[in-house]
Amino acid sequence: MRNSRGEGVGVHELSLAESAIRIVEQQLRRESFTRVLRVRLEIGRLSHVDPEALRFSFAAAARESLVAGATLIIERTDGAGRCTDCGATFGVEQHFDPCPQCGGFRVELDAGLEMRVREIEVE
Repeated sequence: MRNSRGEGVGVHELSLAESAIRIVEQQLRRESFTRVLRVRLEIGRLSHVDPEALRFSFAAAARESLVAGATLIIERTDGAGRCTDCGATFGVEQHFDPCPQCGGFRVELDAGLEMRVREIEVE
């Protein structure tokens, strides 16, 4: 699959878009809504998700679904971690960032990898 700039779109983003659409459709059926106006996704900065590829994949995958025509809003969440050596908590910009307190690399990520459907606006 290629985006509007002719670039390849990753299978990762397409799979995530399809998963988000399934979640939204399940909620629509459960609540008996018929039209989705907006879908707000929360995606961690450390998740290796390309927001533009996800937008393209979402639009393509939504064409034949109950989500067709919905606007996709992507909110990026920052990474956060905790050093298992010294207990410090801090913002993480990249995987394998060392602890700024002790320089250790035994860091557990607490945030930044998530992808969740945060909000669905329906009519």
